[in-house]
Amino acid sequence: MRHVQASGAPADDDRGPVIEGQAVLFEISDVRWDDDPILRRYGDAAQHALYTRKFTEADIIPPFKYSYGQRLTPQLEWATTLLRSRPYSKSAWVSLTRPGEPYDAVPCLAAVAVRIREGALVMTASFRSQNAYTCYLNYVPLRDVQAGIARDLGLDCGPLRVFVDVPHLYLADLTQVERIARR
Repeated sequence: MRHVQASGAPADDDRGPVIEGQAVLFEISDVRWDDDPILRRYGDAAQHALYTRKFTEADIIPPFKYSYGQRLTPQLEWATTLLRSRPYSKSAWVSLTRPGEPYDAVPCLAAVAVRIREGALVMTASFRSQNAYTCYLNYVPLRDVQAGIARDLGLDCGPLRVFVDVPHLYLADLTQVERIARR
Protein backbone atom coordinates (compact mmCIF):
# COMPACT_ATOMS: atom_id res chain seq x y z
CA MET A 1 0.00 0.00 0.00
CA ARG A 2 2.82 2.38 0.86
CA HIS A 3 4.52 1.59 -2.46
CA VAL A 4 1.41 2.62 -4.41
CA GLN A 5 0.96 5.75 -2.32
CA ALA A 6 4.63 6.72 -2.78
CA SER A 7 5.00 5.93 -6.50
CA GLY A 8 1.44 6.29 -7.69
CA ALA A 9 -0.39 8.60 -10.02
CA PRO A 10 -4.13 9.19 -10.50
CA ALA A 11 -5.85 6.91 -13.03
CA ASP A 12 -9.29 5.64 -13.99
CA ASP A 13 -10.76 2.19 -13.43
CA ASP A 14 -14.11 0.54 -14.18
CA ARG A 15 -14.91 0.62 -10.47
CA GLY A 16 -13.86 4.21 -9.83
CA PRO A 17 -10.79 6.44 -9.57
CA VAL A 18 -7.52 4.85 -8.46
CA ILE A 19 -3.93 5.60 -7.71
CA GLU A 20 -1.70 3.39 -9.89
CA GLY A 21 1.78 2.56 -8.63
CA GLN A 22 4.87 1.46 -10.49
CA ALA A 23 5.26 -2.26 -11.24
CA VAL A 24 6.69 -4.18 -8.31
CA LEU A 25 8.40 -7.51 -7.58
CA PHE A 26 8.68 -8.78 -4.01
CA GLU A 27 9.03 -11.99 -2.04
CA ILE A 28 6.88 -13.33 0.79
CA SER A 29 8.57 -15.85 3.07
CA ASP A 30 5.28 -16.95 4.63
CA VAL A 31 1.71 -15.71 4.96
CA ARG A 32 -1.05 -17.48 6.87
CA TRP A 33 -4.44 -16.19 7.88
CA ASP A 34 -4.30 -17.45 11.46
CA ASP A 35 -0.67 -16.49 12.09
CA ASP A 36 -0.51 -12.85 10.98
CA PRO A 37 -1.43 -10.14 13.51
CA ILE A 38 -2.19 -7.54 10.82
CA LEU A 39 -4.53 -9.92 8.97
CA ARG A 40 -6.21 -10.91 12.23
CA ARG A 41 -6.78 -7.26 13.11
CA TYR A 42 -7.64 -5.73 9.74
CA GLY A 43 -8.45 -8.65 7.45
CA ASP A 44 -11.95 -9.54 6.32
CA ALA A 45 -12.66 -13.15 7.32
CA ALA A 46 -15.75 -13.44 5.09
CA GLN A 47 -13.81 -12.22 2.06
CA HIS A 48 -10.94 -14.56 2.96
CA ALA A 49 -13.35 -17.53 2.88
CA LEU A 50 -14.77 -16.34 -0.46
CA TYR A 51 -11.32 -15.93 -2.06
CA THR A 52 -10.22 -19.32 -0.74
CA ARG A 53 -13.16 -20.85 -2.60
CA LYS A 54 -12.17 -18.88 -5.72
CA PHE A 55 -8.74 -20.58 -5.59
CA THR A 56 -9.96 -24.09 -4.73
CA GLU A 57 -13.30 -24.64 -6.49
CA ALA A 58 -13.89 -25.15 -10.20
CA ASP A 59 -17.25 -23.35 -10.16
CA ILE A 60 -17.39 -19.61 -10.68
CA ILE A 61 -18.52 -18.08 -7.42
CA PRO A 62 -20.36 -14.75 -7.57
CA PRO A 63 -19.36 -11.95 -7.59
CA PHE A 64 -16.32 -13.27 -9.48
CA LYS A 65 -16.34 -13.72 -13.27
CA TYR A 66 -13.81 -16.58 -13.29
CA SER A 67 -12.44 -19.29 -11.03
CA TYR A 68 -8.75 -19.60 -10.27
CA GLY A 69 -9.40 -23.16 -9.08
CA GLN A 70 -10.82 -24.09 -12.49
CA ARG A 71 -7.80 -22.59 -14.26
CA LEU A 72 -5.07 -23.60 -11.80
CA THR A 73 -5.89 -27.11 -10.62
CA PRO A 74 -5.37 -29.13 -13.84
CA GLN A 75 -2.35 -27.09 -14.87
CA LEU A 76 -0.66 -27.31 -11.48
CA GLU A 77 -1.26 -31.06 -11.49
CA TRP A 78 0.68 -31.08 -14.77
CA ALA A 79 3.40 -28.90 -13.20
CA THR A 80 3.65 -31.23 -10.19
CA THR A 81 4.07 -34.23 -12.50
CA LEU A 82 6.75 -32.35 -14.42
CA LEU A 83 8.68 -31.49 -11.23
CA ARG A 84 8.37 -35.06 -9.99
CA SER A 85 10.09 -36.31 -13.16
CA ARG A 86 12.46 -33.34 -13.64
CA PRO A 87 13.05 -31.63 -10.28
CA TYR A 88 15.51 -29.17 -11.84
CA SER A 89 12.97 -27.90 -14.41
CA LYS A 90 12.26 -24.24 -15.03
CA SER A 91 9.34 -25.14 -17.33
CA ALA A 92 6.54 -25.47 -14.78
CA TRP A 93 4.87 -22.19 -15.83
CA VAL A 94 1.12 -22.07 -16.32
CA SER A 95 -1.02 -19.34 -17.84
CA LEU A 96 -4.42 -18.41 -16.48
CA THR A 97 -5.47 -16.27 -19.42
CA ARG A 98 -7.42 -17.53 -22.42
CA PRO A 99 -7.37 -16.07 -25.94
CA GLY A 100 -10.56 -14.23 -26.88
CA GLU A 101 -11.76 -13.95 -23.31
CA PRO A 102 -14.39 -11.30 -22.54
CA TYR A 103 -12.58 -8.11 -21.53
CA ASP A 104 -14.25 -7.99 -18.13
CA ALA A 105 -13.30 -11.60 -17.31
CA VAL A 106 -9.52 -11.49 -17.85
CA PRO A 107 -8.08 -12.72 -14.54
CA CYS A 108 -5.82 -10.48 -12.48
CA LEU A 109 -3.55 -13.45 -11.78
CA ALA A 110 -2.07 -14.07 -15.23
CA ALA A 111 0.51 -16.82 -14.60
CA VAL A 112 2.00 -19.03 -11.92
CA ALA A 113 5.32 -20.85 -11.91
CA VAL A 114 6.66 -23.46 -9.52
CA ARG A 115 10.19 -24.76 -9.25
CA ILE A 116 12.30 -26.68 -6.79
CA ARG A 117 15.31 -24.85 -5.43
CA GLU A 118 17.44 -25.76 -2.40
CA GLY A 119 15.00 -28.48 -1.35
CA ALA A 120 11.96 -26.21 -1.29
CA LEU A 121 9.09 -25.39 -3.62
CA VAL A 122 9.33 -21.79 -4.86
CA MET A 123 6.29 -20.18 -6.47
CA THR A 124 6.14 -17.09 -8.66
CA ALA A 125 2.80 -15.39 -9.25
CA SER A 126 2.39 -12.75 -11.97
CA PHE A 127 -0.54 -10.37 -11.63
CA ARG A 128 -1.51 -8.04 -14.47
CA SER A 129 -3.24 -5.78 -11.94
CA GLN A 130 -3.87 -5.87 -8.21
CA ASN A 131 -5.61 -3.85 -5.53
CA ALA A 132 -2.90 -3.27 -2.91
CA TYR A 133 -5.54 -2.89 -0.18
CA THR A 134 -7.06 -6.36 -0.70
CA CYS A 135 -4.08 -8.24 -2.17
CA TYR A 136 -3.76 -10.43 0.93
CA LEU A 137 -7.00 -12.12 -0.16
CA ASN A 138 -5.02 -13.58 -3.08
CA TYR A 139 -1.72 -14.22 -1.31
CA VAL A 140 -3.06 -16.34 1.55
CA PRO A 141 -4.92 -18.90 -0.64
CA LEU A 142 -2.12 -18.84 -3.22
CA ARG A 143 0.34 -19.73 -0.46
CA ASP A 144 -2.01 -22.58 0.54
CA VAL A 145 -1.91 -23.86 -3.06
CA GLN A 146 1.89 -23.67 -2.96
CA ALA A 147 1.99 -25.55 0.36
CA GLY A 148 -0.24 -28.28 -1.07
CA ILE A 149 2.08 -28.83 -4.03
CA ALA A 150 5.10 -28.83 -1.70
CA ARG A 151 3.42 -31.50 0.46
CA ASP A 152 2.62 -33.59 -2.63
CA LEU A 153 6.28 -33.45 -3.60
CA GLY A 154 7.56 -34.03 -0.05
CA LEU A 155 9.22 -30.61 0.07
CA ASP A 156 9.33 -27.57 2.30
CA CYS A 157 7.58 -24.43 1.15
CA GLY A 158 10.00 -21.83 -0.17
CA PRO A 159 9.26 -18.18 -0.89
CA LEU A 160 6.28 -16.88 -2.82
CA ARG A 161 7.54 -14.37 -5.35
CA VAL A 162 4.97 -11.88 -6.57
CA PHE A 163 5.14 -9.60 -9.60
CA VAL A 164 2.38 -7.00 -9.99
CA ASP A 165 2.38 -5.00 -13.22
CA VAL A 166 -0.22 -2.44 -12.12
CA PRO A 167 -0.59 -2.22 -8.34
CA HIS A 168 -3.32 0.22 -7.39
CA LEU A 169 -5.50 1.62 -4.64
CA TYR A 170 -9.08 2.79 -5.03
CA LEU A 171 -9.63 6.31 -3.75
CA ALA A 172 -12.69 5.00 -1.91
CA ASP A 173 -10.39 2.79 0.23
CA LEU A 174 -7.82 5.44 1.19
CA THR A 175 -9.25 6.05 4.70
CA GLN A 176 -8.89 2.36 5.56
CA VAL A 177 -5.46 2.22 3.89
CA GLU A 178 -4.25 5.14 6.03
CA ARG A 179 -5.55 3.46 9.20
CA ILE A 180 -3.55 0.32 8.47
CA ALA A 181 -0.44 2.08 7.15
CA ARG A 182 -0.07 4.09 10.37
CA ARG A 183 0.52 0.88 12.34
